[in-house]
Amino acid sequence: MSKRLVVIGGDAAGGSAASQAKKRQRDLDVVMFERGRATSYSACGIPYWISGAVDDEASLVARTPDEHRAAGIDVRMRTEVVGIDLERQVVHWRDLDGGAAGTEPYDDLVYATGSVPMRPPVPGIDAAGVHGVQVLDDGAALRAELSRDSVRRVVVVGGGYIGLEIAEACRMRGLDVTVVDRSATPVGTFDPDVGAQIAEAVRKEGIDVVLSDGVAAIEVGRDGRARAVVTASGRELPADLVVLGLGVRPDVRLAQEAGIPLGTSGGVAVDARMRTRAEGVWAAGDCVESRHRLSGQRVVVALGTHANKQGRVAGINIGGGYATFPGVIGTAITRVCNLEAARTGLSSVEAEAAGYSFVKVGVDSTTKAGYFPGAEPIHVSMIAERRSGRLLGAQIVGREAAAKRVDALAICIWNEMSVDEILSLDLSYAPPFSPVWDPVLIAARKAFEAVEADVRQL
Repeated sequence: MSKRLVVIGGDAAGGSAASQAKKRQRDLDVVMFERGRATSYSACGIPYWISGAVDDEASLVARTPDEHRAAGIDVRMRTEVVGIDLERQVVHWRDLDGGAAGTEPYDDLVYATGSVPMRPPVPGIDAAGVHGVQVLDDGAALRAELSRDSVRRVVVVGGGYIGLEIAEACRMRGLDVTVVDRSATPVGTFDPDVGAQIAEAVRKEGIDVVLSDGVAAIEVGRDGRARAVVTASGRELPADLVVLGLGVRPDVRLAQEAGIPLGTSGGVAVDARMRTRAEGVWAAGDCVESRHRLSGQRVVVALGTHANKQGRVAGINIGGGYATFPGVIGTAITRVCNLEAARTGLSSVEAEAAGYSFVKVGVDSTTKAGYFPGAEPIHVSMIAERRSGRLLGAQIVGREAAAKRVDALAICIWNEMSVDEILSLDLSYAPPFSPVWDPVLIAARKAFEAVEADVRQL
């Protein structure tokens, strides 16, 4: 008798797990439940679809339900899993359109529920006209709202990655946009010097940025729709539409109700093979916690890159193979209003919290040889551990062709390289691509000098 795999969630992690398991064990029965109307899509592409940079919704979908079915996976669309019975090894489901309900048995279960937008507990947060942006259906709903003639003013609550990307998308549609954030600089995972440059770039695009001022309430009109955002300082920001860009939290409600243990970060606890502490239950994607390879802490990192890798690892193991997920180092990249920004490893705040003692340097250079047409400014900052010189973190901000340099530094951090090793790397050079000393190498050289100077003072 063939075994049955049930997958809760049909996006990056769930789709990858289902595909990998089925590929390795052809007689495996695979049932995948997806409460939305699309599978295996790029949530990161939603802001660009909203802005019009991406032409149509279908281009965001990597694998359709029919393509999954052609591979032998029983996909149940618009069907929500509403409960998990660990003892009986069944899930309870409900058809969101037809109203039917039932149970599905499993031998193995993949919990890939993703994440949900954070919604602060303030008055008016659940009013009409207040949108979170996490799944493709959210993007479709927001896009439809933005097309209404009555929508001219948009307030984005939260200045993180998604908040700024949505703000730019709305601005590209010709709308008046305000971003409000309680932090002193946007995108709090960056150090303040980089965050300040991001704020400046956003303002230059005509977006109003209100910082160091959180949201106290959302005023609601007689029609039941949001009409303004009121900040903690008492400022009133008129709004025809409010978008929540406060980040996300792991969707662990079903796991908690079923008794699947969570970790210290609030995500589902998993081992290196993506197994939970519940028998026969695996988990992957935005709902799980990962080990940070530098801090040693358990963290939740909601990125499609990790979700796909974790789903692949779970699927390989379920299908009879062996694979592990080795952890994360916090690499991220974004483009906001023609400014590129990227980071990897630890920020200064994170390094201090992890107990490291370090030196920090920053250098300004150009993306190409300074005399070459199209050369743009680039700033690279690095933090290196005192005495050892081990690279702990790096951040890059600049114009076109700047930020992807972070990948080289991510590799260096992953392999625990010191800054003196990095400054001798055989990186490529030609005037259309970099100065003769690439900005990465200049920053590494300056970091090495700082480490040496620090050692001489001991």
